[in-house]
Amino acid sequence: MEFFIISMLNGLSYGLLLFMLSSGLTLIFSMMGVLNFAHASFYMLGAYVGYSVAQAVGFWPALVIAPLVVGALGALFERISLRKVHKYGHVAELLITFGLSYVILDLIQLIWGRIALEFRPPEILQGPALTLINNSVKGLSVLWGAAPAELCSSADAAVRVVCSPFPATRGFMMLVALVMLMAVWLLLTRTRVGLVIQSALTHPEAVESLGHNVPRIFMLVFGAGCALAGLAGVIGGSTFLTEPAMAATLGPVIFVVVVVGGMGSLSGAFLASVLIGVIQTFAVAFDYSVASMAHQMGVPLSDAALNNSFVKLTLSQIAPILPYLFLVLILIFRPKGLLGTREG
Repeated sequence: MEFFIISMLNGLSYGLLLFMLSSGLTLIFSMMGVLNFAHASFYMLGAYVGYSVAQAVGFWPALVIAPLVVGALGALFERISLRKVHKYGHVAELLITFGLSYVILDLIQLIWGRIALEFRPPEILQGPALTLINNSVKGLSVLWGAAPAELCSSADAAVRVVCSPFPATRGFMMLVALVMLMAVWLLLTRTRVGLVIQSALTHPEAVESLGHNVPRIFMLVFGAGCALAGLAGVIGGSTFLTEPAMAATLGPVIFVVVVVGGMGSLSGAFLASVLIGVIQTFAVAFDYSVASMAHQMGVPLSDAALNNSFVKLTLSQIAPILPYLFLVLILIFRPKGLLGTREG
């Protein structure tokens, strides 16, 4: 039981990290109609800027300063580059953001190098947030923080005790993602600023006639989306690994999340992120193949079947492609996404 709970928590934390990334991309697309191919690169930039700021003034100031820096750089890019090609359509926008991703990657390698950096979280986040203690006699119990050594062992050989810690960094990641979801939703649906932002895409002339600067609104929205990616980068970089390949690792999965959830749907991005995070985590955790499952169920397989490479494939081996299989199924049976309103 503790295995299932810890795997579920790991899946939810990974899914919420995906949501932190996809929320900024969804915000930019829903407000501006721009699919930002460099979004994962802003995530990586947030991790590296956060690392440098944390080295100088500490982690908690870096959690605020790094997203602001990344958001300002994103707004500057929109002002001097993206705005000029916006009139040429989506292909030009895709190409310029695709090129920007390589520029950011090369700059990061020039400034910080090609090897991974040790971006350590603050001391309060370095231990477990909770520990599940499964005692074969007393049953399952939950202890906040780290469990004492005496609770994770037993003098009686007949009593089996298993302690499963859940890292505090992942718990903090989940908390920040949920706060972000609530803040963005309230901003867009319950404030005048959100009304102006949403109206700027569908009725730009009416918004301009009311005295609002639509290009400036788009610049701020693009910067805000990049800032959300930067915030995810600080948390993701300190939780996992800060390296030049981190954008390439999560970048394709983010676009899967956006399409599966529904283009421009924040609630759809949240649902798709959680589903993909949980599915991938359990696929890695349950390391079974067709052959091993047939053996456990007592189903005999021929020698030819046992030597078949497909029969020997485990779930953990195919886990990296599961999001893309999910994407294919969604595009076949529900092209608008889980909670989307527009096709494609």
